[in-house]
Amino acid sequence: MPDPTTKPPSPRPRRRRRLCGLCLGTALLALLVSALVHAVAPPRRRAPAPARFSVIIDGGSTGTRAHVFVTGADGRPDLARSAVMRVSPGLSSFAADPARAGESLRPLIEFAREKVGSAGGATAEAEVRLMATAGLRLLEDRAREAILASCRDVLRAAGFRFEDAWAKVIPGSDEGIYAWVAANYALGRLGGDPNKTVGIIELGGASAQLTFASDEVLPPELSNNFTFGETTYTLYTNSFLNFGQNAAQDSLHEVLRSRALVASCGVSDMPVCLESSKNSTLVDPCAPRGYSHNEVMVRTSVASRSTLENQYVDSGSGNFTECRSTSLLLLQKGKEISATCIS
Repeated sequence: MPDPTTKPPSPRPRRRRRLCGLCLGTALLALLVSALVHAVAPPRRRAPAPARFSVIIDGGSTGTRAHVFVTGADGRPDLARSAVMRVSPGLSSFAADPARAGESLRPLIEFAREKVGSAGGATAEAEVRLMATAGLRLLEDRAREAILASCRDVLRAAGFRFEDAWAKVIPGSDEGIYAWVAANYALGRLGGDPNKTVGIIELGGASAQLTFASDEVLPPELSNNFTFGETTYTLYTNSFLNFGQNAAQDSLHEVLRSRALVASCGVSDMPVCLESSKNSTLVDPCAPRGYSHNEVMVRTSVASRSTLENQYVDSGSGNFTECRSTSLLLLQKGKEISATCIS
């Protein structure tokens, strides 16, 4: 029989245990729910990487082009948003007045600023590079450097990222490689089997380039390696100065004129005959029959360019056989018809 003086046990500890158990269960449930929410909820979206802009100024022989390139967040070129503008004449035409070469870039700079700004890019973060080609390669060193210095002055003040070394004359091999890369990128053939790439013949204004992938042993001066992704391509690339479409046509016309003058005047009477031949008609067998245009004769040499006063009317005869035989003379060294009689 229990002692009446003994007090019954207090029920409070049991309630505390129940309460603590309830709190612990609630906490575990909260942790479980939190874990489930974090597991099920989508991760926070990160802001996409901003597009990157770059401006490449292509200084060709007949004109200068500004290419505004956009690279998307995935690092790939966004060709739909890229843009291009062309001005003429080319930089090499300013050999006698180099300061005008830099001034000729100003419309291109304004165009590039507008395109970068309208697409949400910052001009100060976009870099600009000038790559001149065969037109400047034909000039003597002093004229070439004066033109580049004039262009650098303008590009430094353009508001883009720029370094003096970024304005230069590129070799013909680089010109050929860039054209090969562009063609195969557009065809979706970069990064795979080199044997499935395509070779290119690029006809510029003053030079022509031949480039293709090869698995043969190539002469070191004509061999270049290009890596895209995990694939390295061995490229044969050769540049032919004075065989661009404009330079070759000028050379062809010089041959035709010297032939015509020698045939009609004879070498002894050449100075008098040359003076009387102004505005004479030159028949071009390589031009379509019925085609004609006025032309100021420009003689091109490695050292410089000079414009003669004689103006000719070029008329096409569309004679394939004569065109082929005359053109072959330009491809065979030592067999060209000398044009000294009109110098």
